Amino acid sequence: MVSTEQFGEFETSWCPGCGNFSIVKCLKQALADMDLAPHDILVSSGIGQAAKLPHYMLCNMFNGLHGRSMPVAQGMKMALPDMPVLCVSGDGCSYGEGGNHFLAALRRNMDLTLLVHDNQIYGLTKGQASPTSSRGHVTKAQPEGSRSDGFNPVATAVAMRASFVARAFSGEQDHLVSVIKEAVNHKGFSLVDILQPCVSFNKVNTYAWYKERTYILEDHDPTDWTAAMTLSEEFGERIPLGVIYREDKPVFGHGERLAEHKYDKNDLKAVLQSYT
Repeated sequence: MVSTEQFGEFETSWCPGCGNFSIVKCLKQALADMDLAPHDILVSSGIGQAAKLPHYMLCNMFNGLHGRSMPVAQGMKMALPDMPVLCVSGDGCSYGEGGNHFLAALRRNMDLTLLVHDNQIYGLTKGQASPTSSRGHVTKAQPEGSRSDGFNPVATAVAMRASFVARAFSGEQDHLVSVIKEAVNHKGFSLVDILQPCVSFNKVNTYAWYKERTYILEDHDPTDWTAAMTLSEEFGERIPLGVIYREDKPVFGHGERLAEHKYDKNDLKAVLQSYT
């Protein structure tokens, strides 16, 4: 059996109290529950505080450019279709710089999981409004408040009939673990938008703010697209958590080896030794 200890413990650069701590803890627990060891998974990330997550757990990983974690994740899946692939990044990286890749991934429906740390702010670059910041959100860069409406990734994904769309909250750890497991086990593209407080730069969307508004869905049929659309647009005084929408649809590249690399182990050893 796999244990969470196998994924290691690392010193991080995250602020004390950051929601990222809960997310990496829950991801390790979900993988251990599924008996997936560090060598059994592939993780891609972009740039940002959230994108540092693969640095803080043992796994096969690639940390790339801002907004470009999704193309790398898809390349991983094409090369190794039998391995679970996770793409991890923040709301700015995933929905801002990487917004075009996000939309393409929804359409393509490759079998991988996107975990978005959504703190409604740019944390790494010290507190500008992000795509998911609400209109009027005041920051140092927007002292008169953001003049743009907040992007709703869950509603966008449901509207495009993505095959698995969920929302979770870093303050509800048991629930987050279960949602991650459902997402990874789903055959097709899975989005998990994870609400997580940025204690340093977002003084609005705090743990208390989320606790007062979030609720875990019960008796919701995620295959009901109309009901899912209604739930996906519910964000403000009430915020639903759980699987919002799920649909079985053709998976891109399923059953095909879109890219396969064959190599001699001695050749690989020579390449690795050339770096010493």
